[in-house]
Amino acid sequence: MFEVFSNADAWVALVTLTFLEIVLGIDNIIFISIAADKLPAEQRNKATNLGLVMAMVQRILLLMGVSFLIGLGEPFYILETSWISMGISWQALILFFGGLFLLYKSTSEIHDKLDNSGEGERQLQAKKITSFRSAIVQIMLIDFIFSIDSILTAVGMTNGIGENPNDALILMILAVVISIMVMMLFANTIRVFISKHPSMQLLALSFLILIGFMLVTEAAHLSHTIIFGQSVGAIPKGYLYFAISFSLLVEFLNMQWRKRTVVTEQNGKEHG
Repeated sequence: MFEVFSNADAWVALVTLTFLEIVLGIDNIIFISIAADKLPAEQRNKATNLGLVMAMVQRILLLMGVSFLIGLGEPFYILETSWISMGISWQALILFFGGLFLLYKSTSEIHDKLDNSGEGERQLQAKKITSFRSAIVQIMLIDFIFSIDSILTAVGMTNGIGENPNDALILMILAVVISIMVMMLFANTIRVFISKHPSMQLLALSFLILIGFMLVTEAAHLSHTIIFGQSVGAIPKGYLYFAISFSLLVEFLNMQWRKRTVVTEQNGKEHG
């Protein structure tokens, strides 16, 4: 069963896949942090960990039914008009509506935070509380959408590894399990950090808007959409992750600058 690990290529593929799952899981952790933060304090850690465990189970089940997942990419309806052409598939529809959901969810969260800026703390806390079941359902729904892309990428990377057809499946399942375990170590820390810093909350929600827009364009790309003679291309994920990394770096620098400003003002008052 584990003869595949006698091949050096299998180990390289496992490490690469695990790293890929962790990087692609950043989107998931951001959404889980936002969803869990809406719960009462005593349920947030539980929701974060349970959300990741359910994500792991869901991805393993999807890997076992990968042939079904690949079949979702086949167009079931061809739309041809004078100004638009596309082949609509279930995979494209899932990504499209998932992107719309992220756009709606992120925009409404930003609106609530800005609109409620003048309310009392007790009223804000009352509005934040949602049901545990609702948070888990939202987390699983978003993870299903994110899983499609990462799993199909993993299938392409492990194609041809090992003599047994199950060798690639074993590698992908191990990569999912290891990546989820790594994410569980840091997910609650990331959630608490985002929750404590309002600017990071808005930044995380802005990331989700970017990801939602990327999912919509990805759906159009998978459908080979042509509008007024122009084909819709996919947004390279490297651009997205660079934008996220650069924004985080700028925000961390701002946080350090604000801390030093506060310390300088305090020292000035003490010596004044």
